[in-house]
Amino acid sequence: MQIELTEQTLTWQQLVLDYVEHELLPWEVTAELNGGELPAGVMQRIQGEALKLGLPGMDAPIAHGGLGLSMVDQVAAWEALGRATNALCWCFPEAQSWMYEACADSPYQLETYVQALLEGRRREAYAITEAESGSHEVVNTTARQTGDGYVINGEKWFVTSGNLADFLFVQAKAGEDGDALFIVDMDSPGIEVAENPLFSHTFPSHHPTYRFTDVKVPARNRIGGARSGMDYSRSWFRHERMTISARMLGAATRMIEEATEWARGRQILDEKLIDKQAVQFMLADCSTELWAARLMVYEAARAHDRGDVDLKSLHVRCSMAKLYATEMANRVADRCLQIWGGRGYRRDNAVERFFREVRVDRIWEGSSEIQRMIIASALAKRGLGGM
Repeated sequence: MQIELTEQTLTWQQLVLDYVEHELLPWEVTAELNGGELPAGVMQRIQGEALKLGLPGMDAPIAHGGLGLSMVDQVAAWEALGRATNALCWCFPEAQSWMYEACADSPYQLETYVQALLEGRRREAYAITEAESGSHEVVNTTARQTGDGYVINGEKWFVTSGNLADFLFVQAKAGEDGDALFIVDMDSPGIEVAENPLFSHTFPSHHPTYRFTDVKVPARNRIGGARSGMDYSRSWFRHERMTISARMLGAATRMIEEATEWARGRQILDEKLIDKQAVQFMLADCSTELWAARLMVYEAARAHDRGDVDLKSLHVRCSMAKLYATEMANRVADRCLQIWGGRGYRRDNAVERFFREVRVDRIWEGSSEIQRMIIASALAKRGLGGM
């Protein structure tokens, strides 16, 4: 079930697939049974191999030392990475193209933070969600301007990978300037972990709540101009929604493959499990929905690369891709676990881990309901032709 991709894209995807098969998949159960953690030497190796492939720079401009890949190539890579459970594919930082645009006027920001991500010297986390906001664009954290910078006060929830980060991208209200984005070093006085709850999945990346109390940030750590914070956040959302969608393709593919193989070999009295019509129908539905999702995600990526749709339409297409791909992966996980039966409920089975892990993809970076609101709003304002 392949769609038309260039030889260059297929070659690149195969490199990433080999990395996943040899470096990540063998360590999934170890991570699962050890709170998501791997031995230090193993983690160092898989991070090193990711750097060799250039994974931190997939979206970074060639002029800055990145790979400058098309969105189709990035989707192909993240589809391959999505085959791994336990967030083992999150072992590298990402220097995204929007960061270079946002920090273009600040050599300090580019060198100290963005290039450090590209080279794997530092890790980042994004602090936008608040207790009152959820998926809505509500920002109550404040950044009060002082003589030599800003003082930030507020609280950020679900800061994914905050426990591994060297610095945060923090969105805050900067007085009359409106929403603004700041780079905040994690060792800044006044940052405290208010809560670090456990979640259904077993990831090395935690999702802490951070409280900011009179955190001083130098003026040079503010990104961009007035009222630009939400624009950068939306750029980040579009990128994340596409990569999440791509990971869902990889996750669903692996679940279908493994469930099919299991059903082929599982003997039920005088026939194989795969000969049961109920199982056939489940696998048929999984395969059909995966095919539809793959077409949608790659077409959204091609639209990004062609540049023939405006930013609002692209935003909607990213929402559509995330909505369908994440809902699809959850249905696939449920069906495939059912096919495996009791064995599917074991934590050493990939489908059990996916069953827990893909659930959150319908929530973060904009819940399914938020994606539907974005899509419906665009339909009302612009019609189908403007989507």
